[in-house]
Amino acid sequence: MLDDKKTFDDPHMESLLPAVTFSRRGFLASSASVAGFALSAGPVSAQTAITTDAEGIEGADIKVAVSGGQMPGYIAAPAKAGKYPTVLVVPEIFGMHRYQQDICRRLAKVGYVGVTFDPFFRSGDLTKISDIKEVIGKANSLADNVMLADLDALVDMVSKHKKVNPAKLGITGMCRGGRTVWMAVAHSKKFKAGVSWYGGLNPMPPAMPQTPVNIAKTLNAPVLGLYAGADAGIPVTAVATLQEALKTGNKNSKASTFILYPNVPHAFHADYRPSYRKPEAEAAWKEMLAWFKQYGVA
Repeated sequence: MLDDKKTFDDPHMESLLPAVTFSRRGFLASSASVAGFALSAGPVSAQTAITTDAEGIEGADIKVAVSGGQMPGYIAAPAKAGKYPTVLVVPEIFGMHRYQQDICRRLAKVGYVGVTFDPFFRSGDLTKISDIKEVIGKANSLADNVMLADLDALVDMVSKHKKVNPAKLGITGMCRGGRTVWMAVAHSKKFKAGVSWYGGLNPMPPAMPQTPVNIAKTLNAPVLGLYAGADAGIPVTAVATLQEALKTGNKNSKASTFILYPNVPHAFHADYRPSYRKPEAEAAWKEMLAWFKQYGVA
């Protein structure tokens, strides 16, 4: 059993992985292991920030061996024994904090294993930095090839866990994480489906020279785009350009589609921020779950 402070590390020894189990005590400890929400995201909206309880689910901090060190992460799963469909949750530019961890717990409540991670750990803990310009600079220095290699390592590790059904793997993410969804689904054949929440569409060389438009025709699984009609950083015209590119791609590209929520801002799902729009966030969450079910993740 995991104790209060133990983490689930990747020893590159598959035989040891099935011995790692969750405990309710470990879940509660890991819930408290992150001090709070990302400082640079602004003041927390305490009235709308969602906290999912531990009833019927378990979780733990994890570490993944990647180039440059041990990548921190978090995993939540139904408490009942069995193999479950699994969804990777890719963070925003702020890094991994309570928001992504709670999304994993929400997924666990409905029968998934939810896994998130800190893709920016090589630049330090971005959640502790209050200067948004510094956070953006550090986050945008992470090259796509490094991010995708980290995702490959995470998938390989998680796929060996006794509660994970590796044949039913999905990926979702918000903002920078939403952009990563598009790139990851074009990169890997391990995902059955992806859901991108207002994922960025602009090139940011040298780290991110390509955009989702560049890879739109070669997706390995269908992707659902959940976008905001009043997003100041992602104009509707850019979404339309991506949609047109998908139409001329392979069968997975053509199966991909968008839902545009009018009159809502970027980060409308971020319940801890003033940008949160509850009706649209809840509706989009249901669309995400339906998408995963439709394409074989559930």
